[in-house]
Amino acid sequence: MKGEALFPLSVCIIAKNEDKHIGECLKRLSTYGFEIVLTDTGSTDKTLAVAEKYTDRIYHFDWCDDFSAARNFCAQKASYDWILFLDCDEYIEKIDLAALRRCMEEHSDHAGRILIRSRFLRGGQTSFEQTRVSRLADRRYFHFVGPVHEQLERRDGKVKSVYDAPVTILHVGYDETETDMQEKSRRNIALLKAQLDREGPDPYLYFQLGQSYRRLGDAENAFDSFDAGLSMEVDPELDYVKTMVESYGYTLLDLKRFQEALGLAELYGVFAVRADFVFLMGLIYMNNGLFDAAIAEFEKSVTIEEFSVDGVNSYMAYYNIGVIYECTGHTKEARKYYRKCKGYAPAEERLKALGT
Repeated sequence: MKGEALFPLSVCIIAKNEDKHIGECLKRLSTYGFEIVLTDTGSTDKTLAVAEKYTDRIYHFDWCDDFSAARNFCAQKASYDWILFLDCDEYIEKIDLAALRRCMEEHSDHAGRILIRSRFLRGGQTSFEQTRVSRLADRRYFHFVGPVHEQLERRDGKVKSVYDAPVTILHVGYDETETDMQEKSRRNIALLKAQLDREGPDPYLYFQLGQSYRRLGDAENAFDSFDAGLSMEVDPELDYVKTMVESYGYTLLDLKRFQEALGLAELYGVFAVRADFVFLMGLIYMNNGLFDAAIAEFEKSVTIEEFSVDGVNSYMAYYNIGVIYECTGHTKEARKYYRKCKGYAPAEERLKALGT
C-alpha cells in the first residue's frame, strides 16, 4: 500500500514483465494493510505503471541470473524486519491476521511455511496441487540462497526450524502458454546445471532439475535427475523428498518401465503417509495388471487426509477404480465408482458411454 503500513510486515516481490498478473496480486494484498515493496529486474511492459497504483516502494535491480540476490536486495529495501515473500503470479486467498501476529511473536527465529495452491489443467479440467514453502521470516535471521528455486536459510548456518503460517496463496503461473512454460524450464535447467557444476551434487537441485525436465516432457533426463537425487542421503520427512519419490515413480510410468516401478513398494512404509504416494502405487499396480492390488491402494488413498495433488484422495482414485471395473467387465461396479467422482469430466463421459 502507499503511505504508512497498518500491519508491521513487508511483502517483498520481484518482477519482470508481469503486467498479466501483478494487478490482481497487488489488488488482493492492498486490503491487508501490509507494506508492499517491489523490485523490478527490467520490465518493458506495463508492470511498473500498474504497480505504482498500489505502492511507491519500487526499486530496480540489474538481473544477474540469481533469484536469491534479487529477493535479498528487495528485503533490504523493506521498512520492517518481518517479510512475506511472494511472486507476481501468487494471489492471496486467505490470511488470518490475528494468528499471523501470534506467529510473529512466538516464532521470531523460525521460518513460516505458507500454503501455495497451484492451479493447472489436467484432462481439460482445472485441478490444484498444494505444497508448503518457507516464505515468511524475519530478515535479521534469514536470507535466500541459491540462484534458482531459492530457499530461505538461517544466516548463522544453523538448521532451519519451520512452522505452518496462516497464509494461503493461489499460484496461477501454470496458466501460461506452453511456449512460456518451456522457456522458463529451459532457463531453470541452465541455472541448475551451472549451480551443480559450481557446488557439486545436491538432492534438492537434482529434484528441481528433474521437475524442469518433466515439464519439458523429457522423461529420460528427468529420470536421471531424480535417480541422482534419491541416490544421496535425504530426509523422507521433507516435502520435496516426498514429491521427488512420487515424480520418480510417475517418470518410470512415462517411460513404461512398469515392472521397475514396482520397486517403490519397498518404500511404502516410509512414504505411504501421504495420499499421493498411495495413489501412485495404485497406478503402478494398475499398469502391471495387478488390479485387485490397485483397487486396494485407490480405496486406501481416499482415507488419507494429507495430499499434494487435488483428486488423489477423492475423484481421481474413484475414477481409476471405475476404469478397472469397466475394463474387466464389471459394469455395475464401474458405474458406482464413476458416480462417486461427482462431476469429474472423464467419469461423466464414461457414464454417458455406458448409457447412464
